[in-house]
Parts: sequence; C-alpha cells; structure tokens
Amino acid sequence: MRLCGTCGDEIRSPGWRCASCGASPAVLDGFLAFAPELAVATDAFPEKCYGDLARLEPGNFWFRSRNRLICWALGAYFPSAENFLEVGCGTGYVLHGVEIAFPSLALHGSELHISGLRAASQRLSRANLFQMDARRIPFRGEFDAIGCFDVIEHIEEDERALCEIHSALKPGGGFLMTVPQHPSLWGPSDEFGGHVRRYERRALLTKLRQAGFSIVRASSFVSFLLPALATSRLWTRKSGAPYDPTAELKLNALVNAAFGGIMGCEIALIRAGWNFPAGGSLIVIATKS
Repeated sequence: MRLCGTCGDEIRSPGWRCASCGASPAVLDGFLAFAPELAVATDAFPEKCYGDLARLEPGNFWFRSRNRLICWALGAYFPSAENFLEVGCGTGYVLHGVEIAFPSLALHGSELHISGLRAASQRLSRANLFQMDARRIPFRGEFDAIGCFDVIEHIEEDERALCEIHSALKPGGGFLMTVPQHPSLWGPSDEFGGHVRRYERRALLTKLRQAGFSIVRASSFVSFLLPALATSRLWTRKSGAPYDPTAELKLNALVNAAFGGIMGCEIALIRAGWNFPAGGSLIVIATKS
C-alpha cells in the first residue's frame, strides 16, 4: 500500500497522484521526493561526503566486510523475499552488492539527500531510487525485507523511524540493520558523521521490540579489531590533532588487507552461529510480529 504524503489516503492508481486531494510528490533531479524540504545536504553531512564515500568505500575493508555480512544475512534469513528496500542507501554501495548477489530481487533505495541519490544512480542498474525521510515512509505492508545500515544513529527520533519501517513491511517481513556500538567509543568520527548516538545492544533491542519486531538474532562485529578501534579513538580524543574524516578509510594497503582477513574470520564464525558480545558495530536480524 502507498500513502499520500499530503492527506494520508491510500493511492490506488499506478502513479503517485492522490485521487483524494490531487497532490503528487515533488520530482528533484529526476527522483521522486517525498520530503523535498530535507533533500539538500547540510553542514552536518555536506554534499562532498557522498563523493568521498563513493570513491573510498570499494577499497576499504570495513565496507567490503559489512557488505559480505549483509548479503549473507539477507540470503540466509529471508531467502523467499521478492522485494527489498534499503532505507538510507547513501551512495548505493550496499545496494550494489545486493544487486549482484540477488539478481531476481526487486530493489528499492531511499536517501534523505539528493546528492546521495545522484551517487547511487551511478552505481546501480535496476534499483528504484527516491528521496525520503525515514520518519515518514509512504508505504504500508509493501516490502518483504527492509535494510537500514548505519543510518538510525543519525536520527534523533529513532523510535519513530523504527515504527515506520515496521509499518512498511509485509506481515512476517524481515528487517536487517547495522549500527555503531558502545557509547564509550564516541569520537570525532561520530561527530563529523552527524551521529546522534552509538548504541548499547540492550537499548536497541528494547526499541525494536517496542516498535513491534521479534528479534531473530543479534551479533557484534568488528570484534577482533575492537582493541585497535578503542586505542585509535582514545588517541584521537587525547591528541588534539586536527581531525581527518577520511583517515580511517585510507589505510595502508597491507593493514587494510590484514584487517579484511580478520573480518573475514569474524564473518565465518557469525555464519557458523557465533554471536559476538562486543564489537565496534552491531547487526540485528528481526521480523515483523
């Protein structure tokens, strides 16, 4: 079911024009825009960030490893899904991985900022992309699976976004999410990235249950590298040196390869059934109750 963003009535026609009030979503740079007033990048996440991310993501061990984990989880836990929405698709790096891994899956991607959608459109060949505020999703009972990867921590009203995601899923639909974990790891990278919080596992799972989700599985990752991450964050906080937001993405090739190998071991153990109790990030697999 699709909803009119103006009056809230169901839209039954093939397009997005509401028969009740006559309203239609705006179109910005060729993308449907359901929250056009929020579509321009802000100082908290400037437009340049999307270009930097698009350039650095494919070579960085963390993004590559997270994609492997996400694609495995989607196939392992929701193999019968026919359509998938990524809320907050950014530059399209995750959707590109899903596009390759699941050639028959109908893909949709939303992003708050049009500059992110521009970058994503350069990567993707068959995903339906649109601008949207995760706190106001214009769908009800529409998707077999939804993903939200390192997005919710940017949203002050995260409970509202989780309820909207729950409503957009079909009954029994699947939800995959990743978030940064452990408030003690808070640092300049969180501030620069526009994070509102880093999560504690128990608090996040409580919010998911309150939104109507049943938790299938939750595991930390970036666990073996947690000591290195904690040391890096502590040094950054205490050094007083100017913060380079891309430094963590521009690792020495040998270090990047070594960290990628370590993450590969983690993913193998998660696939085998291990749930890590601590780590820089958390993945949660849930279903709509």
